[in-house]
Amino acid sequence: MLSDRINKISESETLAMAQKCRELQAEGHDVINLSLGEPDFFTPFYIKDAAKEGIDKNFTFYSPVAGYLDLRKAICDKFLRDNNLAFKPDQIVVSNGAKQSIANVVLCLLNPGDEVIIPSPYWVTYKEVIKLAEAKPVYIHATIENEFKIGPEQLKQAITPKSKLFIFSSPCNPTGTVYSKDELRELAEVFAGYPQVYILSDEIYEHINFVGKHETIAQFEAIRDRVIIANGVSKGYAMTGWRIGYIGANRTIAHACEKLQSQFTSGPSGISQRAALKAIAEGGQHEEMRSMLAAFRERRDLLIDMLQKVPGIKVNHPEGAFYLFTNITYYFGKTDGNITINTCDDLAMYLLNKAFVALIPGSAFGNPNCIRFSYATSKENLTEAVKRIEKALGKLK
Repeated sequence: MLSDRINKISESETLAMAQKCRELQAEGHDVINLSLGEPDFFTPFYIKDAAKEGIDKNFTFYSPVAGYLDLRKAICDKFLRDNNLAFKPDQIVVSNGAKQSIANVVLCLLNPGDEVIIPSPYWVTYKEVIKLAEAKPVYIHATIENEFKIGPEQLKQAITPKSKLFIFSSPCNPTGTVYSKDELRELAEVFAGYPQVYILSDEIYEHINFVGKHETIAQFEAIRDRVIIANGVSKGYAMTGWRIGYIGANRTIAHACEKLQSQFTSGPSGISQRAALKAIAEGGQHEEMRSMLAAFRERRDLLIDMLQKVPGIKVNHPEGAFYLFTNITYYFGKTDGNITINTCDDLAMYLLNKAFVALIPGSAFGNPNCIRFSYATSKENLTEAVKRIEKALGKLK
């Protein structure tokens, strides 16, 4: 009955785990959810006040498809201020979250049979929207020993005459990996030799960066016109439910995304755009933003310290986002007498059912040797979660 198109894509694994959490909680279990990539902070008051003002000023009608002009101008100012990139408002498209922004780009660029290069681990949605476009994902596998980063030689080997697009995130979901300027330059030098390949740079975690200035691959002149930046307000400003994302791209791609969006959703909520305008204009320097970043850093350091003491869990030291992507292959083949752990999915379900801690198996992100921890929750929750995990893992022999 259903189309082949919908049958061949998968439900988001992160949302599926969240549903399992809710089911256990409804049964009365105290589940600690470390699965969702959602800040536990409330949207700052200065941003909410801007939304309230938007209501009072009647921003309640259909908005322009690409977003209000003043918001697109503010995004251009942000690109210049934070990234030293010059965009015009007609190169900006505001969407219902960065997820829609990414889907717009993929559907506007790809034809059936085109190849899309993706460093693995990757965010779960990349491969699914590529399937919708009837294109072919090509994975470059990175390991914890290399901080989950790919190098220029790996990239060069993955490019073929069918390559059309490269998608990656820095800071990265699920690994927290942050590419340095020199590392991005090496990749850009490879792309410079392949003018048919576009680069979609997912920078939604830009402001959750523990190493200082955010670096974007769009800064390199030789490839700048082929880079599409996807960003938004969800992660850095604790605005997940406001659903505002955006792209900066060359005019041809931006206009194509606007045309596609006009037939799917039209423009995003005008009230949300007023909130986003305030957030983006203020940038990441507001005191509340600095406090959130400091809290994420403390949580990262706490979680790394605790997990390093748990036998069999291998942890690296990510420099951004709010995730740890830990290698757990030590537990493959072990059993508590009833359940045998053969895969990361087995271990994630074991910890959910035995420890009541929700995590996402690495298979969702293209790496079956790992499990993702989100530390977008309190230090108290993290401490209790690791205690439960260590106790449950101790029963596996």
